[in-house]
Amino acid sequence: MEVVMFLRMVWTQLWMILSHKSFLWILLFINILGSVYGYDWYMWQLEITEPKFWIFVPDSPTATLFFCIAIIGWLLNRNFKLMEALALITLVKYGLWAVAMNVLTLVVTGSIGWVGWMLIGSHFAMALQGILYLPKYKFTAWHIAIAAIWTLHNDVIDYVFGQMPIYHDLTQFSPQIGYFTFWLSIACIAIAMWNYKSRLDLRMLKA
Repeated sequence: MEVVMFLRMVWTQLWMILSHKSFLWILLFINILGSVYGYDWYMWQLEITEPKFWIFVPDSPTATLFFCIAIIGWLLNRNFKLMEALALITLVKYGLWAVAMNVLTLVVTGSIGWVGWMLIGSHFAMALQGILYLPKYKFTAWHIAIAAIWTLHNDVIDYVFGQMPIYHDLTQFSPQIGYFTFWLSIACIAIAMWNYKSRLDLRMLKA
């Protein structure tokens, strides 16, 4: 019981920092920089990609872009609900996906260098921020449905039309990675649905 009370106290103090507008401005700036860096990272792949697929290639920077728009909404005391749903699902999905791919690369090759470790840290932070801001989201079932269609459609484009992020050392595992990615998408959509249902249940208790 004391442990639970301690954790609640810690979370309350942490949430005061996370939800403060000064911190949100800092977080927005960091995510803007991350998005710019991410799009630049994908430039070489975009150069060899048909223009009709461009929007589906830079997965991680698009996820942080969704989150940037959500943060702007919070700073304006508004909720851009579709952006929140897209941000939660894609931040967690592509954050954890990149961590898994870099760890797999480490297992296969024995080394990923400092860039690989940087990608693990930055993408884990992506997923973490998506989860930490669960109390901020106000999206509804319709927003989740649209975000789910976007996410699963992106999987089809990636693994049916061959537009997945290129990891040359992992090409041999593409079918298994595609299978893993599909279920990771389902899990992240489930997180969004759980968040929405929890908010509904809380409103019913207060009614």
